[in-house]
Amino acid sequence: MQTPAYPPILSAPANAACSRDEMLLMPGSDGRHVIDFDLFEETITGRTRVFILCNPHNPVGRVFTRRELERMAEICLRHNVVICSDEIHCDFVYPGHHHIPIGSLSAEVANQTVTLLAPSKTFNTAGLHFAVAVVPNGELRQKLCTAKRGVVGEPDILSYTAALAAYRNGQDWLDELMGYLLANRDFTFEFVQERLPGISMARPEGTYLAWLDCRDAGIPGNLHEFFLQQAKVVVNDGPDYGKGGEGFVRLNFGCPRSTLANALEKMERALKAL
Repeated sequence: MQTPAYPPILSAPANAACSRDEMLLMPGSDGRHVIDFDLFEETITGRTRVFILCNPHNPVGRVFTRRELERMAEICLRHNVVICSDEIHCDFVYPGHHHIPIGSLSAEVANQTVTLLAPSKTFNTAGLHFAVAVVPNGELRQKLCTAKRGVVGEPDILSYTAALAAYRNGQDWLDELMGYLLANRDFTFEFVQERLPGISMARPEGTYLAWLDCRDAGIPGNLHEFFLQQAKVVVNDGPDYGKGGEGFVRLNFGCPRSTLANALEKMERALKAL
């Protein structure tokens, strides 16, 4: 897996009685995280069976390009590694970027890929516990179905009906949502650059999450506790996302603009009081 990573991805191997090997995503001078493909391949060993991909990436906000996906897929195919691709944020992609399901690259890649999707992020229905696994390979699909017995339940009629309604009739709502999130993303980026001294961020290509680099802000102690106690703002603590998360926090800007502005202004005041 590529770190920093969403905490449940970090814990997934241990839950399956497997070990975890990590490849660090490298932040460039502009803060945008990129893949070191030599490191990517070096991280694969003779015991590696699955690569867990997150695209769009939580928390760094990358939407991987076709070239990046092709290189990752080629390496995985050559080493006979199954790709498990978490694409739950695929509807949250901003202008200039395009979500490409890695399983769509070729029939060969599709045959070795499990793609995970859900309406829960897009349509705010997480409480209904409805998700989809796209597994073209019949043998792999049967292994997944066997493994989830007694652990992952089937959706009920309410969640199925809600998902069907969202996918069939929700596009106009989603279009309006994306316009609002785009404005929130740009508002957050500009506020951080102009008014949060010592903090920086790359403009997210997807998701509604800002990955804030606080390493030059001179904040004492734990970042999460600092913003909670001094600003009364809850951010996610970077170290919870594994290697590469030290000195970072994750801020969710998927909220009303007034809420977002209020939180950022409180963070600004806390930093000025240092």
